[in-house]
Amino acid sequence: MQQSNKVPVYSIDGKKVKEIELPKVFFTELEPELIRRAVIAIQSAKKQPKGVKPGAGMKVAEYRGKRSLPFHGRTINVEHARLPRLKNRRTLIAGRVGNVPQAVGGRRAHPPKVEKKIEEKINKKEKKKALLSAIAYAKEKDAIAKRHKLPEKLAVPVVVEDKLEELKKTKALLEFLSKIGLDEDIEYAKEKTKRRAGKGKTRGRKVKKKKSLLIITSKEAPVYKAARNLVGVDIASVRNLNAELFAPGGMPGRLTLWTESAINKLAEWKHE
Repeated sequence: MQQSNKVPVYSIDGKKVKEIELPKVFFTELEPELIRRAVIAIQSAKKQPKGVKPGAGMKVAEYRGKRSLPFHGRTINVEHARLPRLKNRRTLIAGRVGNVPQAVGGRRAHPPKVEKKIEEKINKKEKKKALLSAIAYAKEKDAIAKRHKLPEKLAVPVVVEDKLEELKKTKALLEFLSKIGLDEDIEYAKEKTKRRAGKGKTRGRKVKKKKSLLIITSKEAPVYKAARNLVGVDIASVRNLNAELFAPGGMPGRLTLWTESAINKLAEWKHE
């Protein structure tokens, strides 16, 4: 078993007040491939099944292939293509083609089907192990530095006293983050915000935003409202953590900020 490590606890004023030991979960084996699998499973579960209505475009035309039928009541040997004809055109021979994919108003050739399996499955134990491994990446400074603007002297994961949870204003939260040097990463995420190219702009995805800081609290608190206006910042309680929060896009190594009580709750987790 690996030895425990200590990290400083910062006050609201940005000063180090004490040190605490990291829970054992931060020393879980690093498994980036398993984390990626878990993230894909989470993302695919959000997809909504889509498809055409069964029988759509198939109730408007009729094909009659008997030669014994009257001339105007059959679609064979009438010098027309042997295809289904619309039934609401006085006689069958007068109707235009329907039902078939090559006809206007006919069925689609290969439409999307609701029963298609679009969700990637993952075992419960694998999903839990992926979360523990993703949390362990929160102490890997090299992995975090690849995707965030991180001060050299700042220890990760960043731990703050519980007073942070009581902050109600975005301005107050931003002032604290600037004191410990995390405001630079938020500004970088804001600069990287850009307008999406393509049709996604008309489908509720007008802007592309970069992921920045992840704040983890022991419970839902007033700081939730303070953090929601910061670009790229996500906030969650310990009970609502998942692999995607720690590894956006399947890439582990996200900059995280924990409250002291959140770290204590994490220490109570059972992990094999």
